[in-house]
Amino acid sequence: MVNMRLAYPIQKFQDWFTQQWVIFRGERIEPETVPWLIGPFGKLGSIADDFVNQLAEEEDLIIERNSISTGLLPSIQELKLSDSARLSRNIIDFYENTTLYKLKLSVKWHPLFKIFGNLVINLFSNRIQQLNIPTNNLERLNQINSEIITLKEPKSGDVKYTIWYRTFESTGYVLYSGVYTTCMLPSGKICIKAVFPLPKGNATVIMSPSVGPNGELCLDASGKKFGDPGFYFLVNDSRGDVWSQYIRSFRDRLNVYCYDGKIFAEQTLTLWRQCILRFKYEIHRNK
Repeated sequence: MVNMRLAYPIQKFQDWFTQQWVIFRGERIEPETVPWLIGPFGKLGSIADDFVNQLAEEEDLIIERNSISTGLLPSIQELKLSDSARLSRNIIDFYENTTLYKLKLSVKWHPLFKIFGNLVINLFSNRIQQLNIPTNNLERLNQINSEIITLKEPKSGDVKYTIWYRTFESTGYVLYSGVYTTCMLPSGKICIKAVFPLPKGNATVIMSPSVGPNGELCLDASGKKFGDPGFYFLVNDSRGDVWSQYIRSFRDRLNVYCYDGKIFAEQTLTLWRQCILRFKYEIHRNK
């Protein structure tokens, strides 16, 4: 305990407390030894898409917004799925040309976990405009503004970061602002990685892809140990060292499927194997 590290002191108490929890429960990591996990960190006081401008300035990158046809993945082949031939062509097109699609969303909370959800929203999400999931059950579908932002190398034009920025059309509140890429886990498995910058750190979700029996894309963020798919919190301590905590009890399952020529998705978040939250998406290609 004498050598216990401390979170950066001059910040909101709730941010300091959660960072200190990650340091206390997690482990110190050397970023160069875990490239599959490392992603952009947020800065103190940043909200919404502030981190996009900050990241571009720090790394001398060019920001491109509202491009006509840009996807979360440049090619579905990056996932190296053994049975990619069975994957629906519509789903492939969505991931490779995400900007051509509109999203609608409904949300349903488990009643017992709504208190926890309200606490997170009031202490963190409303303030930093990140992971801003409504706690009132949205039974009807709500329109989501979906934008792909890319950060490119100025000389080569190569994309270094792809950001999926989603806001509620009715309120402008940020649902998610995440950096999406692929990564190779220590096991050799190729996964989709979503990094959500937070003050002095980030929340990272690593999802293992597979193809379901009906050509659907199944993304599973669950595992047993550090190095597996699942949820990770990363923080910088007061000395600038990086700490990570793997949250084994928190799991995410996303199924993207086609029905009658349309794309739908169902996402289930569980804590200690109890369903806490369920999303349903309708995904339509622009006409």
